[in-house]
Amino acid sequence: MNNWFQDQASGLRLMQKTSRVQVISVTGGKGGVGKTNITLNMASAMAAQGKRVMVLDADLGLANVDVLLGIRVTRNLSHVLRGECTLDEVLVEGPQGVKIIPATSGNQSMTELSPLEHVSLIRAFSEMQTPIDILLVDTAAGISDMVLSFSRAAQEVIVVVCDEPTSITDAYALIKILSRDYGVFRFKIVANMVRSQREGQELFTKLTRVTDRFLDAALELVACVPFDGNLRLAVRRQTLVVNQYPTSPSAMAIKQLAGKALSWPAPQRAGGHLQFFIEKLLNPPAVELDVRGE
Repeated sequence: MNNWFQDQASGLRLMQKTSRVQVISVTGGKGGVGKTNITLNMASAMAAQGKRVMVLDADLGLANVDVLLGIRVTRNLSHVLRGECTLDEVLVEGPQGVKIIPATSGNQSMTELSPLEHVSLIRAFSEMQTPIDILLVDTAAGISDMVLSFSRAAQEVIVVVCDEPTSITDAYALIKILSRDYGVFRFKIVANMVRSQREGQELFTKLTRVTDRFLDAALELVACVPFDGNLRLAVRRQTLVVNQYPTSPSAMAIKQLAGKALSWPAPQRAGGHLQFFIEKLLNPPAVELDVRGE
């Protein structure tokens, strides 16, 4: 192992001891369930309570966080991977001072990173200077390797579900793979776009009826976010409902969810924004060994 990799590994281990970043992955299996809205509104609500919050747009090929916020982005993660700038230099500021790591849109190569690109991402995160308390990861839809890796790395996994058969089926598939193959056994469930608390509870029951029977996984219903025209209006205006319509039903539900998340136990191990990549760095694939000349 050459000096560069030794330095990187040492730096990551040192930061593991000193960082205590809460990492929350927001996923859903199916697209269109509202996970990006949940993520951004949670982030803004947490920042309003004095937390230093960062959002990683982890839909690396079909980014939409910047679009939802109406933010103009000139550089994104693809520029970091090409070595054109640092991670700190691509950060953009959203509502309440939330820091956004923008991804790219329409770039299929970003959805399957090579081993060398993983190394670049490791270096980018290990060198990031921006201090944070909470990292919210807005994953892509589906069950790709990238979605599974981000969810596996987080301390908490929020699964957003709506009352549609495909949403329930896809959420179950995601939970099944994470629990069976990746050792993730605790999931926070958000019932989104429901018409009442009772409907949200019934949706949760539908999901747990199959998970309890077939999976070794513990599910907790942490929020029922009602169907709310104000949220749709906020989306059209490229604003967040918790800021634009703070007393609307969906805003109140998401703010309650953010408050709950802030009370979840603090991580006792490595800072989250490094966890994603520590395993790949310390156990590099064979192609990386060739690059290092071993």
